[in-house]
Amino acid sequence: MGAMIDKAQAAIDKVNELGDLKGKIFTEFDPDRILAAAAKAEEMAAANPDLPLAGMLVSIKDLYDEAGIATTAASKLLLDRAPADQDCDVVAQVKKAGAIPFGRTSLSEFAYSGVGLNPHYGTPGNVFDPEGIPGGSTSGGGLTVAHDLVDFALGTDTGGSIRIPSAINGLYGFKPSRLCVSGKGIHPLAKSFDTPGPLARDLETAITVFEVMTGKAVAQTAAKSMRIGVPTSGFVDGLDDRVKADFAAICDKLKSAGHELVEIELGFVAENAILNKMLVAFEAHAIYSEDLETLETVGDPRVLARIKFAETLSKDEMIAAYAKRADIVSMFNAAMADVDVMIAPTLPMMAPKIAEVEADFDHLNAQMLRNTSYLNLVDACAISIPVHVEGETIPAALMIAAPHGADKVVLNAARQIDPLFG
Repeated sequence: MGAMIDKAQAAIDKVNELGDLKGKIFTEFDPDRILAAAAKAEEMAAANPDLPLAGMLVSIKDLYDEAGIATTAASKLLLDRAPADQDCDVVAQVKKAGAIPFGRTSLSEFAYSGVGLNPHYGTPGNVFDPEGIPGGSTSGGGLTVAHDLVDFALGTDTGGSIRIPSAINGLYGFKPSRLCVSGKGIHPLAKSFDTPGPLARDLETAITVFEVMTGKAVAQTAAKSMRIGVPTSGFVDGLDDRVKADFAAICDKLKSAGHELVEIELGFVAENAILNKMLVAFEAHAIYSEDLETLETVGDPRVLARIKFAETLSKDEMIAAYAKRADIVSMFNAAMADVDVMIAPTLPMMAPKIAEVEADFDHLNAQMLRNTSYLNLVDACAISIPVHVEGETIPAALMIAAPHGADKVVLNAARQIDPLFG
């Protein structure tokens, strides 16, 4: 056996030691399929040693089409779907770059929550706390990386679904600019927001996966003193004590490293946060409108309630909401004109317990999604990076963001900021 097959087998053995956790992380896990993919990747690497993802194991969120497998979005509604007849664009790209698909991962049903609860498969804890939420919706994907089963995971981000599990599990999670990655063959939730992207344990892996997904190289730029925007409201309102202290310490460290911190007023984003709820519900309702009666029986009631919120909205309200979002995007781009990037805590609070969220879903789900979804509203690109805090087991999470299209700027800013926090 070759090194890649050995690596895949070792990871399969690790998965089989997970016990109950295995079924909460994966919706499909086929060792024979994985080993066959590893053998194929080994042949490809022998013919082309420069493949950027050669031999890397990748878990795939159960929204991405893979040839011969049904895409279920971790929902009972879609269990009887016909298998996909081909790989979606992103899966095809990572396989062509040498990566080895390693199982399909669970998620909040239809990718419609920021906490990661799933009543069909069960909700796994996070890597630091078996009773704490994993973060959603890319819950299984985040845990495959955090538990060192794979090199990276493919996730999607509609309101924070890559960055939230990354923040909770100490990972790097990048939400690219929405229009720079192909969504073809990825099961949608709300196409005006959905963005595929990577979760990884280190920054350079995340960047390499982004390069493969987009075909765009992110050459490292020379280090420089950056102008970094720090919001004065919205993103920094009502932070819990730990997050507030961590963010203040991060800002101090950035200043002492020679970066200029510039206050920016982004309160208008928070004031219009209802637009996210309206637009995502409206677009999700259009997808599932024929299935609402069935979902009353087989669906997650929390997800169904979010979809049905669209029924309270009039056509005029929706026309106005789309127009208002366009205005908010323009206002954000203008507010960012004089800074390189902005920073904010990825989450306004530390991860709550699964039991707490089950008892108070609407409030805590909204809290988990708050800061990340502000950036989906303004169509930005953003990365969450872990920040190690002295005396704490669980790292802080810092979000670095910029307007749509500034992916290379965000990733190179992360390259400068990340080493400061080891």
